[in-house]
Amino acid sequence: MSQKYDIAMKNIFSDMADDIMSYFLGLTSVKIDELNIEFAKIEKRESDMIFKCTTDTGDIAVHIEFQSSNDNKMPYRMLRYAIEVIEKYNLMPYQVVIYLGRHELKMVDSINFNFSKENLLNYRYKIIDIGNIKFSEITQTNYYDLYSLLPLIDKKRREEEGEKYLEKCVKAIKNIQVDIDKKRNIAFKAEILAGIVYKKEVIERVFREVEKMFRLEESETYKMIIEKGIEKGIEKGIEKGKKEGKIAVAKKLLEKGMDIDEIAEITELSKEEIKKLLN
Repeated sequence: MSQKYDIAMKNIFSDMADDIMSYFLGLTSVKIDELNIEFAKIEKRESDMIFKCTTDTGDIAVHIEFQSSNDNKMPYRMLRYAIEVIEKYNLMPYQVVIYLGRHELKMVDSINFNFSKENLLNYRYKIIDIGNIKFSEITQTNYYDLYSLLPLIDKKRREEEGEKYLEKCVKAIKNIQVDIDKKRNIAFKAEILAGIVYKKEVIERVFREVEKMFRLEESETYKMIIEKGIEKGIEKGIEKGKKEGKIAVAKKLLEKGMDIDEIAEITELSKEEIKKLLN
């Protein structure tokens, strides 16, 4: 990734650190401190995320790199990071590269040579290809921060379904049980990450609808609808786009005494159509 993109990725993934370590690495840990490694003299490049963690086997340094393209020099870079971690912090590194790219993963995960018994190296780290993770593997968990990755996972299904798949990702984010600010943050990150594999016009079209829903969820009108227990009828009518469904919802809202302007905003029926229902 470019330096500019590295910074963006670091910000995007900072909130996911605990979920990534628990879900992808299976580590039961307590995050103690974020560490910093920078090759000022060599590459002028900072690592993505390094955390000092307490585990059942003692303190370790968990080092996570995010990569959106294949880099044949990645093993050398990871080895230099490993050496820096050991030398600077006296911690054993657990290193992972999370591959987010559109193309097939081609990077190797090791450096090995054995010139003699006195001159050998057997170095390895872990690579996780996000595209190999199934949609349901994420959506059936409570690791909600990982929902930001949905547009990048399940490569085979994503390529088969195209825009429809992205719509399902957005719907999954919309339905998670967190507050509206947290949900909007997850959707924002998902929208940025979707840019790795989707065209700009597709992303704008799909995420325009989710932002509209977020604005609706924030409204007092929507909160009242939820309290009355008829939000499922609204979603069913509007999402399917059936006129009769929208009319049925509008009738219920009129019975509750809701203002015509608010009903028009929710159901997307015209004010004239709603006024006719009064008769």
